[in-house]
Amino acid sequence: MAMTPRERVTAAMNKENLDRPPVAIFTQSATVGQMDALNAPWPDAHKDANLMATLAAGTVELFGFECARTGFCLTAEAETLGCEVQVDQKAAAPMIRSHPFHFDAMSGEYDDLAEKLMPVDEFVKSGRVAQVIKSVELLKSNKVQGVKKWNSEEYPIVAGNAGVFTLCGNLCDTENIIFGMMMDTDAVDKWTAAVTPYVLAYTQALIDAGADVVQCSEPSGSTDMLSPDMFEEAAGNPCRNSIGATKGGLGNILHICGDTTPILEQMATVAAGISVEEKVESKVVTDAVGGKTVCVGNVGSVRPLFQGTLEEVEAGVRKSVDAGFNVISSGCGIAPSTPDMNMQKMVDVVKSYGQ
Repeated sequence: MAMTPRERVTAAMNKENLDRPPVAIFTQSATVGQMDALNAPWPDAHKDANLMATLAAGTVELFGFECARTGFCLTAEAETLGCEVQVDQKAAAPMIRSHPFHFDAMSGEYDDLAEKLMPVDEFVKSGRVAQVIKSVELLKSNKVQGVKKWNSEEYPIVAGNAGVFTLCGNLCDTENIIFGMMMDTDAVDKWTAAVTPYVLAYTQALIDAGADVVQCSEPSGSTDMLSPDMFEEAAGNPCRNSIGATKGGLGNILHICGDTTPILEQMATVAAGISVEEKVESKVVTDAVGGKTVCVGNVGSVRPLFQGTLEEVEAGVRKSVDAGFNVISSGCGIAPSTPDMNMQKMVDVVKSYGQ
């Protein structure tokens, strides 16, 4: 008897042997094609839980992916905490326009973030954070408009949020917090300590609402931004104390962009699994941490999925499957203009392994 997508993703998250891995986009999954087909476009679907749930189920409805992924950006938390965010584009992600908190490692002047942030319980009930949580509730209760195939008993729910170090950078400008890791790590530690309870509470609220997995994106923890020896203090420990400290669900996934080869072992100790880009050779990932952690990825979101041919998509997908990734997903967030045919090809190639 064939496994349901929920059973397949559950088995993958438990690192069990399968005839094939699930094909389930754990990163940002929305495309313009899905927005048009489901009448759930950005920017409205960033702000309205009903449209968000519809668009999240779009990859299941239109292509046959094996999860719904809700939350389409990394700015909801920052906006809720006071950043000005531009949320007005259909084919581009929201952008932070102002950073309300002060962190200046050169002068040694820092806001006391713990005193200035709103209470944690208010945070998870406010703004777009609350809308993402509500979208999970709608998906869990099957109150999703405009889709026919969605059923939470058959398909798992993945939600996305931002990591502690990335959120700190969003509040003061990422360049400032990166510079702080070179000039005053004690000040950075105070900020990550202040922000950790917010990421923990948001992650737990998503799980309590019905998310099976929370994929936490920590792009500012990349080796493109930090030297590998800074990772543990800046991002590793804060993520371990937030996404790694929740209860319930199938376990959470840490996603970091760029070439994460030098920090794979550290990433593998943070939560249930890791998500990596195609900048890391697929076999390098599974040789290093396969069996120790759930490996998610690493089909290139730009090439082949956005810019590549069908043949390139097939080759990229087979590379991840053959390397032994537990869940086949895009290596980073899907570009909104990714062609429908490439999304469908990704599904078809993975599912061909089980035939």
